[in-house]
Amino acid sequence: MKTLFVLCFSIIALSLPNLDSITKGLEQGDASAIAAFFEGQVEISILEEEGVYDKGVARQKLASFFKKHQVLSFEQVHKGTSKGKNAVYCIGNLVTVDQSFRVYVFLEAKGDQQLIQELRIDKE
Repeated sequence: MKTLFVLCFSIIALSLPNLDSITKGLEQGDASAIAAFFEGQVEISILEEEGVYDKGVARQKLASFFKKHQVLSFEQVHKGTSKGKNAVYCIGNLVTVDQSFRVYVFLEAKGDQQLIQELRIDKE
């Protein structure tokens, strides 16, 4: 049991640098910083528009959102690992000058790094 706890903690700790960088990108409204962690194809859902896009198109869609909604702050509310322990996720609140949004980021292990598989931004 103790070994399982250490293993789970290690997986979370290894993924934190990516989550920290993604959180910083969300705080700054920096689509390029976030896109650096996109998988080649990523599922993006921004308000009513959703789809699976290649990394470049996904970055453009996120940049367009940030251009329309100037970011004031982002706060992680919850983060954790999936049951299989090969993925991590983060849920947070994004506050912009005009409204607040709920953000969900799902990262999966690809080789020795965690890459974003899904990013959702919904009205709160």
